[in-house]
Amino acid sequence: MTIRVLLADDQALLRATFRLLLDAEPDIDVVGEAATGAEAVAMTRADRADVVLMDIRMPDMDGIEATRRITADEDLAGVRVLILTTFETDEFVVAALRAGASGFLGKGVDPADLLAAVRTIAAGESLLSPSATTALIGRFLAQPDPTQVAVAAALGDLTGREREITAMVGAGLSNTEIADRLVISPATAKTHVNRAMMKTGARDRAQLVVFAYENGLVRAGNR
Repeated sequence: MTIRVLLADDQALLRATFRLLLDAEPDIDVVGEAATGAEAVAMTRADRADVVLMDIRMPDMDGIEATRRITADEDLAGVRVLILTTFETDEFVVAALRAGASGFLGKGVDPADLLAAVRTIAAGESLLSPSATTALIGRFLAQPDPTQVAVAAALGDLTGREREITAMVGAGLSNTEIADRLVISPATAKTHVNRAMMKTGARDRAQLVVFAYENGLVRAGNR
């Protein structure tokens, strides 16, 4: 299956560079380029992209708002947004995660890592840059978000084991690490994670991390 990618960045040279890299892969097809956030939203709808590589700082509409509009559109439920930014420690990155992004990478990422990231995001997994530690994400997500509506009902729907595993996801543990810690199989761990995502409305693992921090299931620095 071919992964359809939309490039959203106000720098034409950067878009051209990414296009050359991505189009050279047999399983990836760049379906469009957007120079503004508004264009990114419109082209995602028109071109039915699977993955949007989204810059944060763009004219007309920034990448955060564009991400929010894409992830809020039920018709675009299968679209994943990967944030590409120069500032990996910027609080705007966490705002993008809150808006529904599946992860982020720095613009200086190695070509092989970018290709792997596109494939990971397209498969429905989340991806956070290696330099973006769980503690960093947690520090920002632990701060109150006045735009976020409380989701106590979703939290109450989780079983005790699902809460425990959600906390581990928030702390950055993989399914294999969760399985080792709880002495269960990786497949069972994955099942619990998927059920937690379904109950909390998380689009992917990155959104489950957001949920875990915003609902006090994990604190910055805990692992």
